[in-house]
Amino acid sequence: MKIGVFDSGLGGLTVVVAMTEMIKGAEIFYVADTKHAPYGEKTKEEILQFSLDITQYLIDHHHIEALIVACNTATSAAIKELREAYPGLIIIGTEPGIKPAIQATKTKNIGVLATPATLKGDKYQQLVTTLASDGDIKLYEQACPGLVEQIEKGEIQSSRTREMLAAWLEPMLSNNVDTIVLGCTHYPLVADLIQEIMVYDIVLIHTGYAISRHLLAQTQNKGHLNEGPLKIHLYTTGEIQTGIIDQILPGHESVKSIKI
Repeated sequence: MKIGVFDSGLGGLTVVVAMTEMIKGAEIFYVADTKHAPYGEKTKEEILQFSLDITQYLIDHHHIEALIVACNTATSAAIKELREAYPGLIIIGTEPGIKPAIQATKTKNIGVLATPATLKGDKYQQLVTTLASDGDIKLYEQACPGLVEQIEKGEIQSSRTREMLAAWLEPMLSNNVDTIVLGCTHYPLVADLIQEIMVYDIVLIHTGYAISRHLLAQTQNKGHLNEGPLKIHLYTTGEIQTGIIDQILPGHESVKSIKI
């Protein structure tokens, strides 16, 4: 099974890590579109074009049979059009884990950290309307402009990153939020820092494992046996901090630069 995965940068590797625990007998081709990062502050039209270009590259060069859009922002902007353009391809997107957060919360106060584009996107708004219509549920939504860039630079524990998160999390801390949705695949990389700032124990929701389970079910329906070794190939369209990749995927093969 050949599986394409893409994100604007390194965040989607958190999904790949989850996939390594469930998926066997496959090759994963991961594209970090760092040339155009961050997606969260681009227009829908720009993100859609990036997504179409990367998907076509993965089909042409690696003959993928499944595609993981490992980016909440790209999912919101492009998943519908991708499915229309490539009806024969298994396509799985990423969306904020509002449903598991509702199941996990005890205080009914849920925080959502996401990019500006994700929070404004139709897909997120529909998700909230459908799942959080219960009047008892209170959502504390926070756009996090600049956080993806901090993570991409390797500043996961820097004082600047801590200051940014502390300001965004203060309303959640003071309103007894007990569950926080990490609405961007980059954000699990600062999960430890979020836990520190929140002081008390909270539940952090990210969707890498749910995506992996969904992928496994869909591929097995098409005859994938899920046996044998798993190979991971990494590509980037621009500059990248390989030190962070070493932390996320120890022992990875070298990252290849590509033009799309």
